[in-house]
Amino acid sequence: MAPATAQKELAQAPLLPVVQEFKELIENDPELLMLFTQMFEEVPQKEPYLTDPTGQPQIRSYQQMLQEMNRIIVQAPEFNQTGLVGFPLNAILNWPMATHAGATAFLNPKVNRQLKKILAQWAVFLDSPDSRSVLSTDPAKGWFGRDAQKAMPTFVDDFICNPKAPYYGFTSWDNFFTRQFREGRRPVASPKNDAVIANACESAPFNLATNVQLRDTFWIKGQPYSLYHMLDGDPLASQFVGGTIYQAFLSALSYHRWHSPVSGKIVKTELIDGSYYAEALSEGVDPAGPNRSQGYITQVASRGLVFIEADNPAIGLMAVMFVGMAEVSSNEFTVYEGQHVNKGDELGMFHFGGSTHVLIFRPEVSLEFDLHGQTPGLDSSNIPVRSRIATVK
Repeated sequence: MAPATAQKELAQAPLLPVVQEFKELIENDPELLMLFTQMFEEVPQKEPYLTDPTGQPQIRSYQQMLQEMNRIIVQAPEFNQTGLVGFPLNAILNWPMATHAGATAFLNPKVNRQLKKILAQWAVFLDSPDSRSVLSTDPAKGWFGRDAQKAMPTFVDDFICNPKAPYYGFTSWDNFFTRQFREGRRPVASPKNDAVIANACESAPFNLATNVQLRDTFWIKGQPYSLYHMLDGDPLASQFVGGTIYQAFLSALSYHRWHSPVSGKIVKTELIDGSYYAEALSEGVDPAGPNRSQGYITQVASRGLVFIEADNPAIGLMAVMFVGMAEVSSNEFTVYEGQHVNKGDELGMFHFGGSTHVLIFRPEVSLEFDLHGQTPGLDSSNIPVRSRIATVK
């Protein structure tokens, strides 16, 4: 089929009901129509904006955005070697969401309610057997192909799978994404020593901050943490003022289950609705947004929050927040309020996409962090989940 013919057929494809709802929301709301028109006009007509971060031609209208969404949510992400591997929706929105109009539009509650519906429908497909076609050995596009094996060279040794079975034994894309480590691959750091805090996620250090404030100007350069907004106004937020936050990043290639950093009682869990495609304009050009905006999105993105009363009184109450980035539409807890967990026990998981998480400690807690020889930032690499991340002094 000639490219022009294929493009014409794409433009004529009927929209799925959930995408049609988004179209009507945009076109029937004068402010949203203005913003979704302007965000594409504000994307410069020059490099690097002529293509999206995966190398595809940059879309130039909200109508084309809707058609691309319509196509994407009935297929699973193919592997690629870009910073947005596993993020097809993020890729087409990367430049528009970084414009002034885009920054406003993607913080709009009505827009995020509709995006939540779209992502929830995509999640149904990603949990179905039809989503397994990308779990192939295609050299460039398959998740078990040549390029993917280079990016995840120890996959078979690390994760429960069967390379001799179709799709390595995975029942769906989501089943592959929420894969589990083989027994013994990620032992718990000092399981009998409550002074040692374990890494909650297989993640790369992004930031370490002290003397965190209840309210701060989180949208400026440096993205200071604002506890009241991070914790969605929870009354417990005041206990952490002046305390310490550790934040780390999970790419789409990472292990995406969460584990308790301490032994203790689950005091409270909460799923907080928020944005999906927001980033800090103060960070400038980001070819893999919102990676550079991870501090900012802890205040505005969809996220899961858990408070844990540690068995060790020197730690006491702490909070762990799991923040969905872009395509991550489902933060799932697998624990309940009042449950006692041991250090390293599973708390929940992300479903598809990349993500970031934070550990929040009260000011009374004196900590020595072990970042495994790394400086926090975008160039850091994963620290194994359940390994030592800090020790109470």
